[in-house]
Amino acid sequence: MISTLLAIEGIAKFGAAVGAGLAAIGAGIGIGRIGGQAMDAMARQPEVMNKLFTNMIVAAALIEGVALFAAVIAFLCVG
Repeated sequence: MISTLLAIEGIAKFGAAVGAGLAAIGAGIGIGRIGGQAMDAMARQPEVMNKLFTNMIVAAALIEGVALFAAVIAFLCVG
């Protein structure tokens, strides 16, 4: 009985770790794509560089917020 409960708790912690890891990977991919596309746009139209940079920072911050939220939810599901 006790070993079953410990196994279930271990599986829950493993699931939370996997969920947090996937959130971090997704955020990294998203921010990488934003940065790459922004650099392409800045190379094509250097005159709008400041506006593109501002929009890139805002989008990256939103992605980071979602990733942090996902990681917190993943770890709250354990307890």
